[in-house]
Amino acid sequence: MAYYGTNQKCKACDKTVHFVEMMSADGVSYHKSCFKCTHCNGRLAMSNYSAVDGQLYCKPHFEQRFRETGSFTSKKFQPSSKQGDQLNKNPSKVSSFFSGSQDKCAVCTKTVYRLEKVTMEGEFYHKSCFRCAHGGCFLTTSSYAALDGILHCKPHFA
Repeated sequence: MAYYGTNQKCKACDKTVHFVEMMSADGVSYHKSCFKCTHCNGRLAMSNYSAVDGQLYCKPHFEQRFRETGSFTSKKFQPSSKQGDQLNKNPSKVSSFFSGSQDKCAVCTKTVYRLEKVTMEGEFYHKSCFRCAHGGCFLTTSSYAALDGILHCKPHFA
């Protein structure tokens, strides 16, 4: 008895895919070894991939690539000057609800979200940035001292 295999070709390498080594995603066949992220070449599973325009991505690189562009097309968005002039410069109430906090960390200047925010003397900090400038030890609201905007733990402040 002869075994003839399948007629299906792997989208990545264009070679015949046998049933035991086949991954099928969105109706497209791949070898298990060819089912990789386009960006990092990392192996993918059915639970951790996304595909756009026939390109496979792991979840982190999919989020990175398409969150930056705000679009699911391969081209970056470049508004024309006419279109850019028509855009409203003030965010709507709905968009500001989802955009998170506008508070910036006094140490790293990145956005500080509610769950990680420490507020001291009108300044905002990430919990991980709220550290002694001298020793690097973590501070609490009761164990810090500040001089000229520089944070210290009480032993290093003395």
